[in-house]
Amino acid sequence: MKISKHLLSKIKNKNKRLKPNKYKLLKRDKLRGKFKGNSFRPRLSVYRSNENIYAQIIDDRNIFRDPDVKTYRSKTVVSCSTLDRRIKLEVKNTRTCDASRLVGKRLAELCIEKKIFHVVFDRGPYLYHGRVKALADGARSGGLTF
Repeated sequence: MKISKHLLSKIKNKNKRLKPNKYKLLKRDKLRGKFKGNSFRPRLSVYRSNENIYAQIIDDRNIFRDPDVKTYRSKTVVSCSTLDRRIKLEVKNTRTCDASRLVGKRLAELCIEKKIFHVVFDRGPYLYHGRVKALADGARSGGLTF
């Protein structure tokens, strides 16, 4: 669902009608329209929860039909999170920037194995600050270029 900046500001001002999750989805879709990943430069998408952080490399041009939901979805090439066994053994707390940095490095290693060197960074609705920035720095130090 594509939304113009004007309509988004109207909705933001009258957010009594919208639930917070709905507004978050609108904001994400507005940002996502700028970033498209392809096979040469896939999209590095970040999801941050209170406990963990998840990152995945997505090829938006390689689309398949999901039979469960009956919609078309982009192909996930590589994924990594703080729930991975390798990362859980190295850190005590998965909510820290150090854990996010390790996820970024591990993701970069997996990408280089698949011969992916350039990506487009998609932070989603999150600010480029804290754990999201640490993940990006870890991916850069691992060998990925944004």
